[in-house]
Amino acid sequence: MTRAVKPACQRIKVCGLLAGMKKIIFRLFMALIVLVLLAVIAVHFFLDGAIKRAVETIGPDLTKVQVKLGSVNLLLLSGSGKIGGLVIGNPEGYKSPSAISVGTVSIAIQPTSLLGDKIIVESINVQAPEVTFETDLRHNNLGKILSNLDETAAGGGKTPAQSKEPGMSKKLEVDDFVISGGKIRVVVSTFAGKTATASLPEIHLKDLGKGPEGITPAELARQVLQALEKGAAKAAEGAIADLSKGALYLSNEPGKVATNSVDKVTRGIGDLFKKKP
Repeated sequence: MTRAVKPACQRIKVCGLLAGMKKIIFRLFMALIVLVLLAVIAVHFFLDGAIKRAVETIGPDLTKVQVKLGSVNLLLLSGSGKIGGLVIGNPEGYKSPSAISVGTVSIAIQPTSLLGDKIIVESINVQAPEVTFETDLRHNNLGKILSNLDETAAGGGKTPAQSKEPGMSKKLEVDDFVISGGKIRVVVSTFAGKTATASLPEIHLKDLGKGPEGITPAELARQVLQALEKGAAKAAEGAIADLSKGALYLSNEPGKVATNSVDKVTRGIGDLFKKKP
């Protein structure tokens, strides 16, 4: 009787021990999951802040205009994200408050590429940007920003400092870049600051930085701005031509009315879009 009781007691002790170990393992496992989640959240906010600081620090050095970014929300596990409140200022000498204003930009990144030498961006979708095309019929603000980028890339002026944010100096590959639903506000200083609005044609760029080398953020910005300036100029041409029809009445001096003909202004518009700003 006693011998039968002892094995039973031993089995109970073993079962209790195993049950206790299971509880400990379960709690450790749950704690590990919580720590991983906390780490992911911390990295998520760290990267979001790093991207925002990099854009607002490197952007002005590259373009020589103020660059502001409202928010960044990147989901590491899926690689999807949104950027909100991007505002690119105007160069010195231009009166409009900003050159480009974007409410929302959707992005999709290959998460594993964040650990490599080149970040692969599967898509960037810039939705409904508001672009100000300010011109005196000789130069325009977008062309000036593009010129600033060229000057920086060539080593002239202030060279952007190396970012201290991790990953911000990496090369990029952007497979698909779309700007859609945009509006252009045309401002002609020659016509006493008269304005008009036009729709921005959809801009679709593919395979930017394809290949092992990739492209730098400056090179990416240059290619995008070049396409944007070209699209904006095309859309603005008709609006400026319409504004020029009323330019005859901007002067009260009879001698100047004759020289300010629609034909002459139209020729100036043609020269604006033929030459590099």
